[in-house]
Amino acid sequence: MGKYYNPKRKASWNYGGDRWKLSRAKIDLFKGCPRCFYIDNKLGTKRVPGYPLQLNKAVDHQLKREFDAYRAKDEQHPLQKEYGINARPVVHKDLDEWRENFEGVKYLHEPTNLLISGAIDDLWINDEGDNIVVDYKATAKEEPITELNEEWHEGYKRQMEVYQWLLRRNGLKVSDTGYFVYCTGKYDQEAFDKKIEFDVNLISYEGDDSWVEGIIYDIKKCLDSDKLPDLGQDCDYCAYWYTRKEHENQTTGGSFSQVHLNEKKNEGTLF
Repeated sequence: MGKYYNPKRKASWNYGGDRWKLSRAKIDLFKGCPRCFYIDNKLGTKRVPGYPLQLNKAVDHQLKREFDAYRAKDEQHPLQKEYGINARPVVHKDLDEWRENFEGVKYLHEPTNLLISGAIDDLWINDEGDNIVVDYKATAKEEPITELNEEWHEGYKRQMEVYQWLLRRNGLKVSDTGYFVYCTGKYDQEAFDKKIEFDVNLISYEGDDSWVEGIIYDIKKCLDSDKLPDLGQDCDYCAYWYTRKEHENQTTGGSFSQVHLNEKKNEGTLF
């Protein structure tokens, strides 16, 4: 077992435990693969995670410090001025908690008794009093990211919408329009010189959080069931596991049936 992964989590962190919450990331996991979600949150074995992206965390930290400097002065950030955005970083007594991982914006969904949470990156406000959800993103590509037009960007959009839903349930007036501050590391620097330069673009997104309420009920039904749910159609983790299991059973003389992944989705057997 590696230093960064323990497949047997303490029961208090599982569904029904006193430390369990339905985070924004868990909602997205359910959206992607109900079976991985169930094994993680009900049975206590999560997917093997990737290593933390420390450079992305550093960019996130620096952006927060920079926007906080303008927040303290109740002034617009230069990026907001550059894009002609009627907004400035908001001052709110709960902002530090809302930004903190494992805390975040929280709301108890009383019909299901599920505590929903999500940690935002930033919050702006316009002259009409609308709060604007802002998320920071960082990557490195030959061309800067200026629009969210890739399939994997759909998860970013859902992320924004969950944050909007949470803040509305906390009584805030929230704009449908959110923004991504997208930092793209440049490949065309003449020399490294101990620094990476970024193109920084502000990308607007019109959120629609109408799907959130429904998926919370779906998640509650899933968690209260004793039946293992279906695989996600495009779950690479499940595809790897079943393919590996086929190899292992063939090699050891076992009798693992030779069926395609889409024919095994409804088996209800545990990994």
